[in-house]
Amino acid sequence: MPNMSLKKVPMPTQDADVRRTNFEEVAQGYTKEMAMEEATRCLHCKNQPCVSGCPVNIHIPDFIAQVKDGDMEEAYKVISLTSSLPAICGRVCPQETQCEEKCVRGIKGEAVAIGRLERFVADYHRENHNTPAEKPESNGHKVAVVGAGPSGLTAAGDLAKKGYEVTIFEALHEAGGVLMYGIPQFRLPKEIVQNEIDHLKEMGVKIITNFVVGRTDSIDAIMDEGYEAVFIGSGAGLPRFMNLPGENLKGVFSANEFLTRINLMKAYKKGSDTPIYHPKKCVVVGGGNVAMDAARCARRLGAEVHIVYRRSMEELPARKEEVEHAKEEGIVFDLLNNPVEVIGDENGWVKQVKCIRMELGEPDESGRRRPMPIEGSEFVIDADCMIMAIGTSPNPLIRSTTEGLETNRRGCLVVDENEQTTREGIYAGGDAVTGAATVISAMGAGKKAAEAINQYIMNK
Repeated sequence: MPNMSLKKVPMPTQDADVRRTNFEEVAQGYTKEMAMEEATRCLHCKNQPCVSGCPVNIHIPDFIAQVKDGDMEEAYKVISLTSSLPAICGRVCPQETQCEEKCVRGIKGEAVAIGRLERFVADYHRENHNTPAEKPESNGHKVAVVGAGPSGLTAAGDLAKKGYEVTIFEALHEAGGVLMYGIPQFRLPKEIVQNEIDHLKEMGVKIITNFVVGRTDSIDAIMDEGYEAVFIGSGAGLPRFMNLPGENLKGVFSANEFLTRINLMKAYKKGSDTPIYHPKKCVVVGGGNVAMDAARCARRLGAEVHIVYRRSMEELPARKEEVEHAKEEGIVFDLLNNPVEVIGDENGWVKQVKCIRMELGEPDESGRRRPMPIEGSEFVIDADCMIMAIGTSPNPLIRSTTEGLETNRRGCLVVDENEQTTREGIYAGGDAVTGAATVISAMGAGKKAAEAINQYIMNK
């Protein structure tokens, strides 16, 4: 009989007072005994609703059944049938709005901790059975991938498994994309990302770094070198600002720059070659996961941190777990407020952020209630730093240097149901198509595109 406990097995975590002073991983992971206990909560439903909630369609009840029996390596094999990055997905995917949202156990209690179990299985495999990946036999065809983020890595891995010669062209000096530069070490240790990248290399995937497609060379020039198809997974790295008075003052950062300096360049470490400003009081504007990441990083640098978000807690788009961790770490949530001006001192540094109070009106096109300013309610927050985390869009470089690529009004590449762009042989997926979204949705697009590229080349 299944374990009918209404609660998940709790995840061990670092104490909040300790972790806000370091960049070590917050969630400590299940033990084998915890994982097996949590696995007994799964009902193994015949229609498997959880699978339909997973963008890469992991066979969830099947892998959980193996965990229940204590066969972690078999569980890993089941996950690997459809997922290329399980250790990463188990940590950063919003399971509560995907697979776990569909879990039947969630109707009268908490859903099965699918993400925690996926993480455990992947970690167990890495620590106990981390053998080199086998290089498949070549099928004689070449495919280029632009961008070594989650979408590009997934597409490259799936194509390599089919025998394609795959080369990834990455703009930064390290592969990983947002997994390396965006998500902090305390949520996603970089050695785990590197382990997944190393496995792709073992399968024969070639990664060329410091190669800015559209500047170092164009997509057309790459295709002239014998690549039969190209997948664009270049992400959405262009930060948005609000064009506020004073937004160009010293001490105002985009979340992209702030997080890249910390995560990719390790600026939080003493003696780092890339410095980072250590604020005393920091205002972070936004309510998504990026805002939480920036706020929690600033907190670890010693700052008092305020998150300013124009809607209420009910509309906050960040993962519930990240919000709870931020609160535990002492981050202040100034909700139903919006910045209107950044005020500087005589030396051109941020001194205060002027905000206006908001109230919620009727729902807008997103389905959330529209925030409306309350006239005459302006107030100021003392701060020496402001981080803008209100979204990103794709860099225009690729579309402006590749003839025939159509984009929508947000600058995102237009694709059909098979992830093919408006140019034959060129496919795209992830944030370059959707704008800023989740790691797992980008992986799903990379997976879908890899299959479409295979069909395209095999049917030529």
